[in-house]
Amino acid sequence: MSRIGKLPVAIPQGVTVTKQDNVVTVKGPKGTLTQEVRPQISVEIKDNEVILTRNSDDKEIRGYHGLYRQLIHNMIVGVSQGYTKTLIINGVGYKAEMGKGFVNLALGYSTTIDYVIPEGIDIKVEGPTKLIISGISKEKVGQTAAEIRSLRGPEPYKGKGIKYETENIRRKVGKSGGKK
Repeated sequence: MSRIGKLPVAIPQGVTVTKQDNVVTVKGPKGTLTQEVRPQISVEIKDNEVILTRNSDDKEIRGYHGLYRQLIHNMIVGVSQGYTKTLIINGVGYKAEMGKGFVNLALGYSTTIDYVIPEGIDIKVEGPTKLIISGISKEKVGQTAAEIRSLRGPEPYKGKGIKYETENIRRKVGKSGGKK
């Protein structure tokens, strides 16, 4: 039995989970999310818990068992609490400004970059060097943060670029650092 898949998912108050055919819908105070589930995985909703079972012991089906349990758990947390990621911009002249439906990023290139904010995502700019990305879908929040970070990833010599708030950048010694 999958160690993750066999765990029941608790449904907090204010959140409703419904299953119709192979589609699980989660509604909460922050919004609604849906997830299609493979027919080999059955979803049961009882006693304020979601229980997933599988009909086969194939390796692929065992993997889907844990995957769908975790996806449903993430949906429940997303519609009740939401997800956030924080990005820090480091470098001389590097900054971010909010526009109408986009974020304008000056990252040391000859032109500024206008990043269009995807649907379902909120971005706040706190000061010129801090971006807070939030939303109900863990996947969308993570993907948006990764796309913005990829515009100018942190470099190891001076630490310039965009990094996650919790990320540690391994710094390298420059050219003259190895001489005695």
